[in-house]
Amino acid sequence: MRYNLSEITELIRNRRTIYPEQFSDRKVHKEQIELILQNAQWAPTHGNTQPWRFHVFMDQSKERLSQFLGTTYLALTPKELQNDAKLAKLMRRPIISSAVIAVSMARQKEKKIPEIEEVEAVACAIQNMHLTCTAYDLGLFWSTPKLIYSKEMNDFLGLSEDDKCLGLIYLGYPNIEWPESHRIPLEYHTQWFHA
Repeated sequence: MRYNLSEITELIRNRRTIYPEQFSDRKVHKEQIELILQNAQWAPTHGNTQPWRFHVFMDQSKERLSQFLGTTYLALTPKELQNDAKLAKLMRRPIISSAVIAVSMARQKEKKIPEIEEVEAVACAIQNMHLTCTAYDLGLFWSTPKLIYSKEMNDFLGLSEDDKCLGLIYLGYPNIEWPESHRIPLEYHTQWFHA
């Protein structure tokens, strides 16, 4: 066997979502984030288009992101649907995280590869980020509030009209015990064909 399969299996099965509210004050170092992003870039990508783009918010820039999220939520959400608790959470999460990474899909000008396949490539990149964080004992939360799909978000990140932000990735060291989880047995999700 080329790699230790039991360790890889354990890594995959121990991946968890850790919410920013469960992060400690311990800082994630820039070198760790660089490795997380380098591993993200080794995701599968049809035509080797490598459509992922990363915008990393650390230190004071997290405040700028927080203000943008709050302002944009209020601008895009009808007054009768606005929720104070949701707004507070949206603005607080960047501040209490060690770093926030906006992960986006950059659409090829030629559009040779179907958009869904570019989105899938970026999702695979995010999974690589999540697995690397698990190996580091770092918490990661992949957040997709509706406003990330807006023109306002594209403008904030300097993306083109055809690009899409696919998530805000919140990073931090957990201040909780690593959560347990389970999955439904494989036979509930699988059909085998032999002829």
